[in-house]
Amino acid sequence: MPQNEIGWNRQILQGLAAQLPYNRLVLTLALDTSSPCGSLAVLRNQSVIGSISTWTDEAYSSRIFRHLEFLLGEVAVGLDAFDLFAVVAGPGSFTGLRVGLAAVKGWAEVYGKPIAAISALEAVAAQVRSTAPVVIPVLDARRGQVYFGIYRRAGAPEQPRLVLEGDERVATPEEFAAELRTRNLLHSGLVIATPAPEIVSSVMTHREGAGESAAAIPVDRVSAILAPHVGQLGYLHAQRGELTDALTLDANYIRRSDAEMHLKGPRGS
Repeated sequence: MPQNEIGWNRQILQGLAAQLPYNRLVLTLALDTSSPCGSLAVLRNQSVIGSISTWTDEAYSSRIFRHLEFLLGEVAVGLDAFDLFAVVAGPGSFTGLRVGLAAVKGWAEVYGKPIAAISALEAVAAQVRSTAPVVIPVLDARRGQVYFGIYRRAGAPEQPRLVLEGDERVATPEEFAAELRTRNLLHSGLVIATPAPEIVSSVMTHREGAGESAAAIPVDRVSAILAPHVGQLGYLHAQRGELTDALTLDANYIRRSDAEMHLKGPRGS
């Protein structure tokens, strides 16, 4: 992207962020199309005033617009009334993410509103009520792998936040367990957060094989319905100026698509 275009885009984004009405309630539309358990939510600041979700084998991207029409009718709000759009940018289903991001890009461009791009893993981690200093959200990545990130608590006690350490990753259970050992996290007061504890059990098995006690790591089962938490995080991101727009919004797939894997082979090959 040319330098003058980058500068222009930043000016536009700063202008959009400055328009957010922090002297009154901010109306946010949040959506998650990263998994079959997709969801939509409408929030005023961090209070959820309406949400809808379903969990079937059918991709949520095929139902999002039907659900959106129903939800907006229930809360009596039009798309033009929103101050902020918050969306899961990944990781998750490639097709689902593309549909969700395309929808948000369109709305943001038409109505001139900013976007908060939220990680599905951050939305999982944000649900933990434990005071453990390290939170590790885990999601099923299929193919015998998991998505995970390492989040540490930071900030003042009255305004705590979770800060990602390094990058979010995809790994086998063996690689995940090895990562915890390498980073010396096994005894640092951590909690694993996941909507699917069964995918963590295999990680624990590999950890036990290394001579560690699996029971020592608490696992917090959280909701797979992410949109309400995405909206709350989106509001906090907006407060910190961590926003994007229709031009710069991009997916965080973490793992390459099947087509890319077929053309390029495994990473590093």
